[in-house]
Amino acid sequence: MTISKILFPLVEEAIEKLFGLSEATIEFQETRKDFEGDITLVIFPLLKKLKGNPVEIGNKIGIYLQENTAEVVSFNVVSGFLNILISDEYYLNFLKSIGGNLPFGFKEVNKEEDAILVEYSSPNTNKPLHLGHIRNNLLGYSVAEILKASGKKVYKTQIINDRGIHICKSMIAWQKSGKNETPESTSLKGDKLVGNYYVAFDKMYKEQIAELIASGSSEDEAKKNAPIIIEAQQMLLDWEAGKPEVIQLWKTMNQWVYDGFEATYKKMGVDFDSYYYESNTYLLGKDVVEQGLADGVFEKDPDGSVWIDLTSDGLDRKIVLRSDGTSVYMTQDIGTAIQRTKDFPDVGGMVYTVGNEQDYHFKVLFLILKKLGFDWAKNLFHLSYGMVDLPSGKMKSREGTVVDADDLMNEMSATAQKISEELGKLEEYSASEKQELYDTIGMGALKYYILKVDPKKRILFNPEESVDFAGNTGPFIQYTYARIQSILRKAKDDASAEISVVIQLDLKEKELLKVLASYPEVIQTAAANHSPALIANFTYDLVKAYNSFYQTVPILGETDSDKRNIRIQLSRKVADTIASAFGLLGISVPERM
Repeated sequence: MTISKILFPLVEEAIEKLFGLSEATIEFQETRKDFEGDITLVIFPLLKKLKGNPVEIGNKIGIYLQENTAEVVSFNVVSGFLNILISDEYYLNFLKSIGGNLPFGFKEVNKEEDAILVEYSSPNTNKPLHLGHIRNNLLGYSVAEILKASGKKVYKTQIINDRGIHICKSMIAWQKSGKNETPESTSLKGDKLVGNYYVAFDKMYKEQIAELIASGSSEDEAKKNAPIIIEAQQMLLDWEAGKPEVIQLWKTMNQWVYDGFEATYKKMGVDFDSYYYESNTYLLGKDVVEQGLADGVFEKDPDGSVWIDLTSDGLDRKIVLRSDGTSVYMTQDIGTAIQRTKDFPDVGGMVYTVGNEQDYHFKVLFLILKKLGFDWAKNLFHLSYGMVDLPSGKMKSREGTVVDADDLMNEMSATAQKISEELGKLEEYSASEKQELYDTIGMGALKYYILKVDPKKRILFNPEESVDFAGNTGPFIQYTYARIQSILRKAKDDASAEISVVIQLDLKEKELLKVLASYPEVIQTAAANHSPALIANFTYDLVKAYNSFYQTVPILGETDSDKRNIRIQLSRKVADTIASAFGLLGISVPERM
């Protein structure tokens, strides 16, 4: 139990007994560095109901706490702040208590609570995954892991956009210029092969537009009448009509892409419990629209199209069914959300990991689902995130200028190799061990750089900067973990000894223990806010505190065996927590660096 949770009822009791006030506003904060104390009670919120001098009020509460709890050893009052000093015994008991079946800070899954479904990735099958998908996957996966650690049952899913004109463009281009190429015959990943034909389509399309303009067509006419776009549109109609040869080609090329995606996901370290395909879901939602019409949620226009009027909610009118009876994306998303609650009956909330360009779409979707009367609609969350830019600028997939996810991950490993070799610490490693380490460092650098930033913020990603062994980076934290493992190896049998005595803690030990003790609360806050950045920044704070402790306090060189033992145990718990926190971010930690 955290010290704030221990003190909260005691402060409540003190205020009621000393001042006759119940239901007081109790606010704790970390004690400022320039004051003595471990935790601070802010007096000012009490003054709304308690009349009097804040210093006198603080002193009375401080005396009460000191007399009535073993954890409080002393206090001081500065203006409206009661700074409380906690006993060394409390922190040592906390250190002893870390352990059990679950990792420290994690909560058992509450089977009585509704599960949460987290959607992420959701790519198109006309191109490989790119830099934007990397942020999407890392965020979605990490949020899912954090929610699990907080005690929630979680399902991970994605919906793959495997139909539509963009898919047909790659198919047409392959038919025209593919010469029966396959991933096997070209030694290319399937997603890259299909992506090349998407780029090839755009090139052919532009050439035909230019020819038509040269022969007298306007630009708009040329774009509409270019033979290749007409062929692509016809292919889409043939697909919707179930034409066997079109369906077969579509299945073949999509499978190439799925296989390519799986290889990328494996390298990225993300996984899924289920998959949805737009080819199966694009008709979902039509029955819901019919029911919504009958219930008065939707309204039909004279042309037969169906709308929902959200103007009274500060939004606009939104179409949910075209006049020809075909659905729009909103219809599909309504139907898919409902379908997921049928597939996973224990789901009571969903998280959609989608870029911030879709902010308005999700506002509308969530509101429609609420108006349709679904109870779980109040637990829908759009994990919105900003773009990722490279110093070289923006990306355009149809022009083939996308920053490919595989290429970037390989570049990260190469960058890690270059910097590691410059530092010259890997002489004892075999070639395979070196490569594994480069991959671990490179992916750690990439993931940490992206996840340490608040999801809503845009990121300028600099690969070189991310693979720095100093500062707020993944490799710096990984290096600290490896350093602790080296200490534990040298400590040998002492690394598993029990803590059996109470000693006076060094200030740096206490500071480190305070950071460590905040981990369970950080997990819960990160889960509530869907923010891996909180876990990342906690890990950095923990590592900074450990390095300060390491540089100041002797560990293996300590002559007092009790102190030495406690410092070894503290080091071990810090290492375990670094590994645990990085695990929530999908980052591995090396035993040696």
